[in-house]
Amino acid sequence: MNDQDTPRVSSLIGLIDMLEQVAPESEHISVSDVVDAIGFRGFGPLLLAAGLITLAPLIGDIPGVPTLMATIVLLIGGQLLAGRRRFWLPAWLLRRQLARPTFMKGLQHARKPSRWVDRWLRVRWPWLTGKQGSRLTAVTALIIALAMPPMEFIPFSANGAGLALTLLGLGLVARDGRLVLAGILLTLATFVLVAINVF
Repeated sequence: MNDQDTPRVSSLIGLIDMLEQVAPESEHISVSDVVDAIGFRGFGPLLLAAGLITLAPLIGDIPGVPTLMATIVLLIGGQLLAGRRRFWLPAWLLRRQLARPTFMKGLQHARKPSRWVDRWLRVRWPWLTGKQGSRLTAVTALIIALAMPPMEFIPFSANGAGLALTLLGLGLVARDGRLVLAGILLTLATFVLVAINVF
């Protein structure tokens, strides 16, 4: 699927529906499968997918998954800040896989809260989701991604990071600046939690 054929993601349920159609004949789902389904051009949808996968039950609890998602966020966020219009990921990262049954169960668990969240989506404070707002979101996402690997060893902190990434990505795709702001504030709260546990 090329970028022109990729459906636009504008909600959590829309993203889940799209991810459930990934590699239907395969026993495993790779990063490449997910990225091909979403498309390489949109920072918001890729950020939303990384956050949802980190946050989803069963999937985000697999050791190494938060770090994998953090690596993706670091690469695409850095490229956005560098002014690239189309993102690139290395082949070794695109080949990483998850078992399809675990992936699908995690998405199913995420459906009910996602429906509730989607009901509250509105176009609000669009200045936070435009060009400059996207750069602020990218900086915030990069900070989260840098902190995520050690968060795997601190209970619930990786979930907070996943939720923050989800809010940031969803804010961009739905043009809801309040969600972007909520993601930034949650990032600060998560770092406070990490600092309390570390120091």
